[in-house]
Amino acid sequence: MTEKEYRSSIEAILFSAGDSVELSRLAQTLELPESAVQTQLDILMKEYEEAERGVTVIRLNNSYQMVSVKQFAPQVRKAMDLRRNIPLSQAAMEVLAVIAYNQPVTKSFVEQVRGVDCSGVIGSLTTKDLIEEKGRLELPGRPLLYGTTENFLRCFSISSLDELPPIPKDEDKGDRGQQLSIFDNEKKADGEDSDTVTGTVEEIVAEAAEGK
Repeated sequence: MTEKEYRSSIEAILFSAGDSVELSRLAQTLELPESAVQTQLDILMKEYEEAERGVTVIRLNNSYQMVSVKQFAPQVRKAMDLRRNIPLSQAAMEVLAVIAYNQPVTKSFVEQVRGVDCSGVIGSLTTKDLIEEKGRLELPGRPLLYGTTENFLRCFSISSLDELPPIPKDEDKGDRGQQLSIFDNEKKADGEDSDTVTGTVEEIVAEAAEGK
């Protein structure tokens, strides 16, 4: 096949899948090295961008998906009679921010940061497929670890966690962008200071959602 035919094949696969497809799966299907498929995907994505079409191809970590362009969301909702999702509450944004910038983390870590019980919020974020279980921490009780999902990337219009905006430095408290070790915090004594990314991170995540 020619390069154009390979791109058309990728386009057909992504359209038919209706969900994200891993790069390795595309490479296996087309019997090409992943690097070669990646090159064709980059060209395809650029072609969609330059053509200003109603659909495009996005990257989600090591997967790719064909989606409608964000600016046409109102028309898509109207045509398909879709309801707009209820915005996340302030508490949900705060919990999501702590998890996004420190993952993988346990529920107790999040609660230590926020100072309140987060069971309900974590359950809600899991139901919305914004966070998911990422294994267990090797400590007594083996608490669950949580991290963000591919759907989190899709909803916030980013390709990977590396695209999350940096956390501003606080001169009084040092670099708030430095990730805290979940292992250290799980072992902290009660009452010990556990100040971390609350206060500003939720605002940063909100900005990311708005495409800033």
